[in-house]
Amino acid sequence: MENTFDIIVIGAGHAGCEAALAAARLGKATLLLATNLDTVAFLACNPSIGGTAKGQIVKEIDALGGEMGINADKSVIQLRMLNKGKGPAVYSPRAQVDKNRYHIEMKKTLESTPNLILRQGEAVSVRPFEGGFVVTTAVNLEYRAKAVTFACGVYLKSRIIIGKCVVKCGPNGFLGANALSDSLTALGYELRRFKTGTPARIHQRSVDFSQMQLQSGDSSVPPFSYLNDRTQNDKTCCYLTASTLETKEIILRNKHLAPIYSGEIDGVGPRYCPSIEDKVVRFADKEQHQIFLEPEGVDTAEWYVQGVSSSMPAEIQYEIYRSIKGLQKVEIMRDAYAIEYDCIDPTELFPSLMSKKHKGLFFAGQINGTSGYEEAAGQGLVAGINASRYIDGCEPLILRRDNSYIGVLIDDITTKGTNEPYRMMTGRAEYRLVLRQDNADIRLTQIGFDIGLASRERLERTLKKQEEMKEIDKLLQTRRSFTDAASFLSLFDENTPENGITYKEMLKRTPITINALAEHFGVLDGFSSQAMEQAEINAKYEGYIKQANEQIAKNATLENKKLSPEMNYAAIGGLRLEARQKLGAIKPLTVGQASRISGVSPADINVLIVYLALHPDRTEDKNKR
Repeated sequence: MENTFDIIVIGAGHAGCEAALAAARLGKATLLLATNLDTVAFLACNPSIGGTAKGQIVKEIDALGGEMGINADKSVIQLRMLNKGKGPAVYSPRAQVDKNRYHIEMKKTLESTPNLILRQGEAVSVRPFEGGFVVTTAVNLEYRAKAVTFACGVYLKSRIIIGKCVVKCGPNGFLGANALSDSLTALGYELRRFKTGTPARIHQRSVDFSQMQLQSGDSSVPPFSYLNDRTQNDKTCCYLTASTLETKEIILRNKHLAPIYSGEIDGVGPRYCPSIEDKVVRFADKEQHQIFLEPEGVDTAEWYVQGVSSSMPAEIQYEIYRSIKGLQKVEIMRDAYAIEYDCIDPTELFPSLMSKKHKGLFFAGQINGTSGYEEAAGQGLVAGINASRYIDGCEPLILRRDNSYIGVLIDDITTKGTNEPYRMMTGRAEYRLVLRQDNADIRLTQIGFDIGLASRERLERTLKKQEEMKEIDKLLQTRRSFTDAASFLSLFDENTPENGITYKEMLKRTPITINALAEHFGVLDGFSSQAMEQAEINAKYEGYIKQANEQIAKNATLENKKLSPEMNYAAIGGLRLEARQKLGAIKPLTVGQASRISGVSPADINVLIVYLALHPDRTEDKNKR
């Protein structure tokens, strides 16, 4: 039996799949352990990939050479661009995917990847051993590796809660992982208890869709992966409905039976994705809440009821669901439930996602206190890359707040921590105008290529797009006379300057699109739609983008001032006691990161800057964190 590897990844959810694929593609002998091979890339909650801020993360994963976007394109059954009524900074692609196919296609990818072994087996312990670690499974097999990535999802001492029914298991009834938590405690990690939940699955034939609003897909949305030119995204429709006053009355009448209020649930739940009973109580003034019905796939009659997660008793769930418009005769196929699980404090990690306690141990996904498939996959990709680079003795890949949503996510959890399941939102990214979904390839593909993960094809596609954008921008500088421009601008009730106007100046006007301009004047032929879209955004928001880049350049001064994780903050005079304690615990790698730690004031940062100027040797990092 082959039992020695470079890297072992524990857990084959969205974080584990990306971590294992990245490590194997970077040439490392990799073992991926799953409690059950049917859980590989399993969509335990909603059958979708992407969404607000999450779509940006999927695009970034793809740009770096990850798999989630490719796999979503293989299994997509509907694709929409959210927030089109707002600015491009928050445009977010979201795909309904076939739940079963998503799992099948990712499993195929894992099985066919060189250097990667996929193995069913529950990891029950991890212990240091001769420059590496030994992972022991429930059937007493032992595997050794130089680095280990924990990507355990919601499986650690997990329990499902439906009313007074409590079952020790993972999501969807899969086997949980009840022993590994004790091993993490033995390694020195303080575990916390978080909670999430999922709605019921219902039978399609029991739904009266005539009482609901049709939600069709968008035909013009580009695929997630920059390697794909288009996808089949119109295989199904979704529907919008709402709860009723009766729904509210049922929940309030039975509030004493809700585990989140009766004391049965101990874990902290996600503030931004509450259960229906929590929504009714917290937003008492609202008489109804939006609900979306989404198909689980093309080969099943199961539908997902987004917006009605619950841990109420099963008999009360029937009352709740049958009070919703169009669900008066609903047949529930799978009950809604809450799930509790163990996770670590992510401030125990460096931004590389390596542990501060044990070199060679990495953590990714919901074990770090985050929620969501996309957040998990982004962390998994970074952990897989950095586990490989750790073995090679290379500097880690640290994504920054100014170049990626993944960078914002990791910086948030490792610097500030989280007291509830962390969910990425566009509002968390201060530079969201330059971190758009349409330019992730330009931001990150070169990085992915340089570290050896993004392919030559990816890079060439990105370089071609950049060349197209340069040519488009050059053409947009062309000036048209008053006579030429007047007839076009009058279509939009826009005035024409007497000395003429350039295409770019026209494009800066709100109602004018680049496609309308191109069609009227017969220009910009032969360019890709993605290059055209990005050129239009760059033109319309040129001033704001310039301001954002100036702010990034200004803040780069602090981000480029390095700090050693071995620095003794207790010895730095002038730092307040709280700052010394917080800095010593977080071990920031830059002054910029230090400035974002709660309890570290601007005065403390000034003290640090002066100290570094007097002791430049103290910034050396010999441990490649």
